[in-house]
Amino acid sequence: MKVKNMTSNNGNKIANQFIITDDNNDMTFQSYDSAIAKKIHNGLIYLDEYYWDYSVTTSKYRNKFLGESIADTRKKIASGEYILTDLNS
Repeated sequence: MKVKNMTSNNGNKIANQFIITDDNNDMTFQSYDSAIAKKIHNGLIYLDEYYWDYSVTTSKYRNKFLGESIADTRKKIASGEYILTDLNS
């Protein structure tokens, strides 16, 4: 497992915002102690049903992790492309 801090636009490490890559190359965006989003190596994306839109800071780095805006994320949730689930139990 590999853990790295997310970085700001100018390259500084951001405290409490992490990308965790496991042995299967699945990547999880974690904010503080909560998993927010998970990209599975087969292309599926899961969002935590409670924390995915928890705060402004979480949303900022979730958008960066997914490479899209909140409007795009909401559309993909509505269409079923993204799966809401409990990533933290």
